[in-house]
Amino acid sequence: MSDPRRNAAIWYAVDGYDPETKGVNGRRVAGASFLKGFARHADVDEFVCLSESPRGGKRFTETMRGFGAHQPIRRASFHNARKISPVGTVYYPAPNFASELWRRQSLGPAAYAVCGITHTTATNAVMQGMVDLRNAPQMEWDAVICTSNAVKASQNVQLDMIDAFQRERFGKVPPRPQMPVIPLGLNCDDFAHVASARKALRGKKGWGRNDIVVATLSRLTPYGKFDPFPLFMALEAAQAELGTTRKLHFVACGIYVDKHSQKVFVDGARALMPSVSFTLLDGKDENARRATLSGADIFTFPIDNIQETFGLAPIEAMAAGLPVVTTDWDGMRDTVTDDVGIRVPTRGLGPRHTGGDGWSYLSKRTSYAQYGNNLSAMTEVDLAAMTQAFVTLARDAELRKRMGAAGLKRALDIYDWSKIIPQYQDLWAELSAIRQRLGTVAQGLKANPAAPAPTKLFGPYPSETMPKGIGRCIAQACTVSIAEMFELRQYTALKNPFEKPQTLQKVFDAVEEMPDGADAEQIAKQLRFNLLTVERCYAWLLKYGYLKRA
Repeated sequence: MSDPRRNAAIWYAVDGYDPETKGVNGRRVAGASFLKGFARHADVDEFVCLSESPRGGKRFTETMRGFGAHQPIRRASFHNARKISPVGTVYYPAPNFASELWRRQSLGPAAYAVCGITHTTATNAVMQGMVDLRNAPQMEWDAVICTSNAVKASQNVQLDMIDAFQRERFGKVPPRPQMPVIPLGLNCDDFAHVASARKALRGKKGWGRNDIVVATLSRLTPYGKFDPFPLFMALEAAQAELGTTRKLHFVACGIYVDKHSQKVFVDGARALMPSVSFTLLDGKDENARRATLSGADIFTFPIDNIQETFGLAPIEAMAAGLPVVTTDWDGMRDTVTDDVGIRVPTRGLGPRHTGGDGWSYLSKRTSYAQYGNNLSAMTEVDLAAMTQAFVTLARDAELRKRMGAAGLKRALDIYDWSKIIPQYQDLWAELSAIRQRLGTVAQGLKANPAAPAPTKLFGPYPSETMPKGIGRCIAQACTVSIAEMFELRQYTALKNPFEKPQTLQKVFDAVEEMPDGADAEQIAKQLRFNLLTVERCYAWLLKYGYLKRA
């Protein structure tokens, strides 16, 4: 029997885990990959889903069964997250989970831990989310998994600024969440080299044995992923240096998110690398992705955009046995070591050059696309180093083979979900230990300023508040039945009515049996109902004349 402290309830919404339905982007691809890895490699006795509706729970169950999960699966509702017990952690597929902390507050901050994970951290929503996280009832037993050392350093920069603000305003700051560095994972078997796919692609395109195919897998967004022009210029320069000994071809497997992106890639390739062929393959097609990784000789991922925080694509290429040419940029600094590829230096400007860009983005003068595009424009990618990287690998088949083999081993040893999932489970156990050690004062139901009782918040609105117990009331005959009134008022059309009509009827019937009337306490005892439920019914029955005060 496994330890439930090493398990987590998966906060589930389709948007976080389904690129096929919601569109391909990094966090959804990573989310789907995580669920597949979790289904296959988690050491748990059950899978638990925390979702808004039964539909979400059904979708989660179907997904996990499709990935081969054989353990029992159960669902808990947002409305009563305590039902995740004995599991003590909720896994949230993003870093900005302040809303979940406020939802937890009513149950007590020690009810369970919340564990998020970084993806893109450059949006206003995520940056504001970190501010909100520190102002929410975040505790020491909560965590934000940082997928790279660079993104952890980046998040600490913002946390330092937030804490300095809070300390100046309030004199102290709460403990920070745990921020371990755990990389994203993948299912290496999904990216294994397929000889037949390589032969088919290269045969179709007429590429010879000595031709060198350089490929990338990416959303083809010059303002949101990478500027392709330095890559095109480096490939053209590499072709000039290689001369007639090797012919270079570039394959981009991805999707254009708009006409602007397509124009930049197509026109840029034509103008800047006329000596290198350019092939586009559909990034939404699994067969195209397999053909790209199998048919290539070198993989490239020349990121220069703050949208990226980790970079799964180079690891996918490593799992396919390809050497990698990438930029020395955030997550790739951790993943692409010297034995598996070549990192090209990048250089950026200091804070005094871009203070206005941050303010312009916050004040909506510039969009997210413009924000990332402008910062990319001011980031140098070392053209000479990139050119030499392609020349070196193009000329040396043994080096390509050696790096490809080392990359495959690295992917299997470090980044396969079979190696990553246990790290998640170790973290969840650690969060449970911290919560059990420090959470005593935070146990039990708590007042929640984010969800005050409405009649407390809006107490000054009515003439008066009904006294406790409301008082003795007498039933009155009405021409319209309670069921008819309830239906006429269309309460059920909006769903989740304040009470069920059957409950209202039972309370009315009990009062009607007492000619001299009855107070709510009497009826609650007689019906064995919660007193608050009866008092809510009294308020409605008084509103529509079914009761009158004695």
